[in-house]
Amino acid sequence: MAKIIVYNNDTDRMETYYRDLSEAMPYNVNRTLTVREFRGASRSDTLWTTKKTMTSWNSQRALYGAPIPVGYAFRRSWEGGHSGQSQHYAGTAFDVGQGWTNAQRAALRTSAQNSGLWSYVEPVSISPTWVHFDRRQKPPACSTGGYPFLKRGSLSVYVLIAQDGLNTLGFGAGSLDGIFGANTYNAVRNYQASRGLAVDGIIGCNTWRSIQENVLGTGRTATTID
Repeated sequence: MAKIIVYNNDTDRMETYYRDLSEAMPYNVNRTLTVREFRGASRSDTLWTTKKTMTSWNSQRALYGAPIPVGYAFRRSWEGGHSGQSQHYAGTAFDVGQGWTNAQRAALRTSAQNSGLWSYVEPVSISPTWVHFDRRQKPPACSTGGYPFLKRGSLSVYVLIAQDGLNTLGFGAGSLDGIFGANTYNAVRNYQASRGLAVDGIIGCNTWRSIQENVLGTGRTATTID
């Protein structure tokens, strides 16, 4: 049984679902994306995503008109496997089409690019053996891309990433709820002070880079919270 936290972009609320791995993801239609497929290589029973990501998948799957094999979707930062500010840790990205022919991947990539459904579709020069598309939140805190600015009052899957990373590194941000409240604010300030960063309680470019560089691939720790 997996716990799935979904940021509902329409209501600006976090929602929690419990599903078996063989069941469809929340907001998925016609069971074109199961919890097992979305979890992929992750071993976590706590997952998160956004309603926009799920509805974009539904539309992309309908446009393509055939099954789309998912190689990678969700992971938690301490599991590693992707770059520091990968959208896979936000639960908003898909790497698909592994094992397909170049022609099949080209057709899907073109469909994704033309659909207007995705914030970013990776060019073939970067991922020639799979197709990557994601529904990331913009603008990024760093000029090179990545995650958005977060401050007290923010509510999103990116807050979940920050809470997860801070907890795992031993800075108690409290439960994984996606809400940047007092516990998360204090954890950010304590973390910033410990790393010689500006202590402002805001997760901008430098704080994001530091958290992700330090937590990436560390594995679950005694302070990790689900």
